Amino acid sequence: MQDFDFDNAIIIVTGVSLRGEEMDRPLAYRLAEEIKTRTGPESPWRALVVSDVLYLNEMRLAGCPTISVGGPGVNKLSAILFRELPAVLTIDNVLILQMDVDCHDLRCCFWGINHDQTVEALDLFIKLGHLDHFLAGVQQDRIA
Repeated sequence: MQDFDFDNAIIIVTGVSLRGEEMDRPLAYRLAEEIKTRTGPESPWRALVVSDVLYLNEMRLAGCPTISVGGPGVNKLSAILFRELPAVLTIDNVLILQMDVDCHDLRCCFWGINHDQTVEALDLFIKLGHLDHFLAGVQQDRIA
């Protein structure tokens, strides 16, 4: 990671567990592609998918805008964010989207109680404009 540009990174974190790797990592790559599409080809921003273990042990990542995918049972970062971030959407205690809507804290998290609910949480994160809001906050933070 020596040559990586941390100033223009958006980190997407999944759990290192088997379930996290099998189920949540493909969702993270889907989200990375969505970010690439929404920021445009000329954007300096780059989405990087990493494990929770790497994120929690690589201090340079902590300063980057971050999206955590998957629940507290499979993603250690989600377990931390569950306690630190407000919910912007919860549905029947089966899925949750969490973020600071003022974008002072450029970390967010989404997950469901199973894979299908996590897929739905990702879809809602995008469809309801939370991803666009997050990206606007990221770009505004860079200007400030």
